Amino acid sequence: MSTNVDSRIVVQIPCYNEEATLEATIAEIRKATAAFRNCLILVVDDGSTDGTVEVARKAKADFIARHSSNRGLARAYMTGLAASLNLGADIIVNTDADNQYRAAGIPALIRAISEEQADVAVGARPIEQTEHFSLLKRRLQRLGTRVVRALSGTDVRDATSGFRAITREAALRLNTFSDYTYTLETLIQAGRSGLRVTSVDIETNPPTRPSRLMRSMGQYILRSIGDMLRISTIYSPLRSYLTVAAPPLAVAIFLGLRYVFLVSLVDPSRSHAPSLILAGILTGLAFLLCGLGIIGEIMTVNRRILEELRINQRRQLAESGSLGGRVDFSLIEISHGTSK
Repeated sequence: MSTNVDSRIVVQIPCYNEEATLEATIAEIRKATAAFRNCLILVVDDGSTDGTVEVARKAKADFIARHSSNRGLARAYMTGLAASLNLGADIIVNTDADNQYRAAGIPALIRAISEEQADVAVGARPIEQTEHFSLLKRRLQRLGTRVVRALSGTDVRDATSGFRAITREAALRLNTFSDYTYTLETLIQAGRSGLRVTSVDIETNPPTRPSRLMRSMGQYILRSIGDMLRISTIYSPLRSYLTVAAPPLAVAIFLGLRYVFLVSLVDPSRSHAPSLILAGILTGLAFLLCGLGIIGEIMTVNRRILEELRINQRRQLAESGSLGGRVDFSLIEISHGTSK
């Protein structure tokens, strides 16, 4: 995609009770995007119970997309994409409301889309130099990124970063199945869908509050693993099921060889039936998993056809300004005070 000075850029900010930091975040975005003459700021209010909406109005955001109740970060992100498409966005930039990411990195993300011809540009934080990250968190961030790189087939350097820019076409193609977070899932989906993903070095601000996304590191790890397994199974069912089938098949082969060895050379008088029975069960399980993988691979053809139909439908709805997605929302234009 080529980007010119007339390209419409929408910076979306998912929010849930962010009245304390939202005004400063919007101010930094305004300063960073002053050179872009067609740039809008969209606040996605995920059912906030504080003064987030009032602060957004005061800070002169251009639009607010509102959920009537809290739906989770992933749903707020998808609502932001739907609203941005309705607004005619050519490039959509996503950032956090807590001002974690320095807005000065927005032009670099946009340049990666326009100059490197990328579909998705992900801001890579200086994780090893980020003082408020513990040693454990740094190592887990690196490990998680390596896993996502392997699953997605991309060379992304910071998989959990929410500071990213995507093209209009990428926004039409991406979807989330989780209500928890979108960062890992959408990257795997983008890579598996053939979208071009690149990384851009960005800087961060000191933390303004503890993370609300995870109650504990263990919970975040478990939910992230679940998301990665689910999306990789959807997009690569045969490989996923073969990976799961490999351990029981390996054990079955070992038990089979052990049975032959014991019967032939050690103690021919004994039947060694337990080992043979267990080997048979494990072999059956492995072949069952392989069969499920083959069925999943066949179903992938139908999924791709349905995806193309869905993308065409979303494109038509976006052009008419009536794209709603899985979550209904109200889109409010601040400058005119009207709802769409």
